[in-house]
Amino acid sequence: MSELNLPVLDLSRLDDGPEAAARFRDDLRRATHEVGFFYLTGTGVPAELEARLHRAARDFFALPAADKLAIENVRSPHFRGYTRVGGERTQGKVDWREQIDIGPEREAVADPDAPDYARLIGPNLWPDAQPELRTVAAEWHDHLSGVARRLLRAWAIALGAPESYFDEHFGEPSTLIKIVRYPGKEDPTPQQGVGAHKDSGVLTLLWVEPGKGGLQVRRGGEWVDAPPVPGAFVVNIGELLEYATQGYLTATDHRVISPTFPDDRISVPFFFNPALDAQLPIIELPAELASHARGVTQDPANPIHSLYGENALKSRLRAHPDVAGIWHADLVAARTAG
Repeated sequence: MSELNLPVLDLSRLDDGPEAAARFRDDLRRATHEVGFFYLTGTGVPAELEARLHRAARDFFALPAADKLAIENVRSPHFRGYTRVGGERTQGKVDWREQIDIGPEREAVADPDAPDYARLIGPNLWPDAQPELRTVAAEWHDHLSGVARRLLRAWAIALGAPESYFDEHFGEPSTLIKIVRYPGKEDPTPQQGVGAHKDSGVLTLLWVEPGKGGLQVRRGGEWVDAPPVPGAFVVNIGELLEYATQGYLTATDHRVISPTFPDDRISVPFFFNPALDAQLPIIELPAELASHARGVTQDPANPIHSLYGENALKSRLRAHPDVAGIWHADLVAARTAG
């Protein structure tokens, strides 16, 4: 794997004794300090579950348009359900992909005095024609939540904090599964499958269809390819972890280039973030690490909030202006006026 542009880490080293675990934590810290992205093997996620997820994704996107549009996200004030091709934006530009968004299954918040971000809480939209999608998504969520928690505990120790640091400050995690299909494009120039961006939360675990490239990561001012590796997830950190470490760990720009027609590409990012009402405090790094903290990259037009709910709401309103306009016109007007 020496030709890969990202580091490769093996999570199972945490089970190989104190010395191997310590080396894994050092590698984890180094990878996310220097790059912000890495491949993760040894997760214990069954290959059979990966195959079922892949099949469920293909089956969903093969449904008749009427079945998919019956659960279109414009029907959900919580930004759940199906997004048709061109229905999402990054940096104001249209992304060439279709997807279904699946979050925690909860009742909508009826309290009119609840904070704005509470509007993100609510039920998912599931296709009647494919009941098995809900089952495989729940299994995927449980497996990847376990992987995410192991990583966060390893990070905590690597950063000089108690192992339980993130467990104590996360609350009930806000998770999001996106099952995405990138259709092929015939244009001769690269097209925006999803535009350049940094994730707004803490941690992303990405499963990519075997053999399908397109993901690119910015390293040293250049875009480098991050092709799928068999049995591995592509892992990256988000802006909130950069904020909590005051720039010691790096949230990195990444994008997806559309495949060339007639090819297409399936990917499934899993976002593991704190509770909407959780405020991730700044970690007091050891002096030798703190001296290498670069500070947080702040864009006045896209501020990073320590309260996760504010980050999440900001991202959803920008990415889905049609949903925002239908269900949250008051929030859009307030932010425009501000």
